[in-house]
Amino acid sequence: MSPSVQPAHTTGPTDPAGAAGPAGSTAPPGPARPSAPAGPAAPAWEHAARRLLAKTLAELAYEEVITPEPDGTAPCGTPRYRLPLTPDVTYRFHARRGAYGHWRVDPDSVTPTGDPLHFLFHAHDTVLGLSGDTTGHLIRELTATLAADVRLDATALTAAELADLDYAALEGHQTGHPWLIANKGRLGFSATDAARWAPEARTPCRLPWIAAHRDLARYRGTGPPADPVRLYSEELTPELRDAFARTLTDQGLDPADYLYLPVHPWQWDETIAPLYAPQIAGKFIVPLTTDNDLRLPQQSIRTFLNTSRPDARTVKLPLSVLNTLVWRGLPTERTLAAPAVTAWVQGLRDADPFLRDETRVILLGEVASVTVEHPLYDRIPGVPYQYKELLGCIWREPLSPLLDPGERARTLASLLQTDPQGRALTAELVRRSGLAPRTWLRHLFAALLPPLLHFLYQYGTVFSPHGENAIVCFDAHDVPTRLAVKDFVDDVNTTDGPLPELAAMPADVRETLLTEPPAFLTQFIHSGLFVGVFRYLAPLCEEQLGVPEGDFWSLVRAEILRHQERFPHLKERYAMFDLLTPEIERLCLNRNRLHLDGYRDRPNRPHAAVHGMIPNPLHAP
Repeated sequence: MSPSVQPAHTTGPTDPAGAAGPAGSTAPPGPARPSAPAGPAAPAWEHAARRLLAKTLAELAYEEVITPEPDGTAPCGTPRYRLPLTPDVTYRFHARRGAYGHWRVDPDSVTPTGDPLHFLFHAHDTVLGLSGDTTGHLIRELTATLAADVRLDATALTAAELADLDYAALEGHQTGHPWLIANKGRLGFSATDAARWAPEARTPCRLPWIAAHRDLARYRGTGPPADPVRLYSEELTPELRDAFARTLTDQGLDPADYLYLPVHPWQWDETIAPLYAPQIAGKFIVPLTTDNDLRLPQQSIRTFLNTSRPDARTVKLPLSVLNTLVWRGLPTERTLAAPAVTAWVQGLRDADPFLRDETRVILLGEVASVTVEHPLYDRIPGVPYQYKELLGCIWREPLSPLLDPGERARTLASLLQTDPQGRALTAELVRRSGLAPRTWLRHLFAALLPPLLHFLYQYGTVFSPHGENAIVCFDAHDVPTRLAVKDFVDDVNTTDGPLPELAAMPADVRETLLTEPPAFLTQFIHSGLFVGVFRYLAPLCEEQLGVPEGDFWSLVRAEILRHQERFPHLKERYAMFDLLTPEIERLCLNRNRLHLDGYRDRPNRPHAAVHGMIPNPLHAP
């Protein structure tokens, strides 16, 4: 059954979401340590809850937020662990350990219950050490995540069916960040909003546009759409451009004084209309109609693929929703700099024969942007950053025109996907390729690592190649062939040390990109790719492909060494940017939410917490 389509907007970007159902009531607070609420759970909810609790225990143990104690060995040979929460409640479970200190908790082994909310009820102050406000918000995020998981489970496909989906459709079946526990919290969305705008809703929508006066709005572009006239000629039909202009002239306004951009209907209703009310009244912001293209939200929620015109650009819009650690807005300075960063990064590739001709890495450029400032928030120091990321748009190059005939693309995150029977999409792709599992993995690592390593070693530059930013391209036989990367301006970092290759970096790019010491720059590959994706992929390959974890990491190490042997003149850089150290710092994502930032407003975006060291599986064969 095809998903329902939202009607076109005809009166501007107001888009009522419809009436929600009645809110549930909550009981008044009880004694200091009451019994945990209990009651019957539907099988679907119970299944999702048990899976989320196992993930919660595993990730909190990985980040050393909790310290499970050894408790013997199960009959199947799996180590058992215990975790006392209160004098009366002790959790027990089976778990296997893996590289980088990874925990794999068996969901069916957890007792006394498979409910993460029950666990949080007993552990929030005694074991986790959470404040009351953090606990309250975390319960909301966990419940929203569980509700989304249940919706995903209800429409889950087999691994074979997932393998047949195109890039846009596959996004709607992804289960979210593998590391973050409450990965679909989306604070700000109502139940109706989530059912309409979340990627798992798989509901194409039409985005309305607005006109923003140049006193508030600024345009930046690179390449063909260096100026807004060129961009709009490619993104809007002549009829639409005429209609937008008439909307302005009919109100006595000059279209030349305005820039056009799409907006998220939720953002318009919740944030733009109330916070820009004076500018709307003064016609500095003028609602327009939709462009009639259907678009699907990607996993980031704020990024939309054009399904009506797959060759059209993707749009990235600010969304004042708190999800996976940060408010999903668009920072003004980074939105302005996005095209310049694109031009610089793509220029490095285009001038380098290895990147351009051998790896043929695809860099999905953010080629145009419009930023609309807020007259007050943008001028007040210390205002929470969510209020400085309210309105704008980034246009990103589409992927499909850059693929070879027969080539197809999937996000790296999709390789972690399993179907209701537990079969992994990766196992299905290996089967279809006809290759031996180790051979297929060599192709995967040869597609992913060389361009990332070359940018690091040659140019002191790293992407954040996590599961959504890194896209794997496959040939017609589902063999990995090359890498595509997106999200430059948010996730490109450079070394703070003097490197000749960075001397010609334009000033506006230098002012925007974050810099890190060389020893820490490698963390973006370790934490983004190895810890953030391969930490989960390795045990999956052991279970379903028969490739032991040790062999998996040896193949990764071998690809790194192969690259280093290819470029012996960069030997000093291999020591400077050392990926093979005995230990690395443990970056923590959940610990940040629980203990560092909580849910408080802050003037700057938070960063991952660092807690202790973990062994590096790449240090030795």
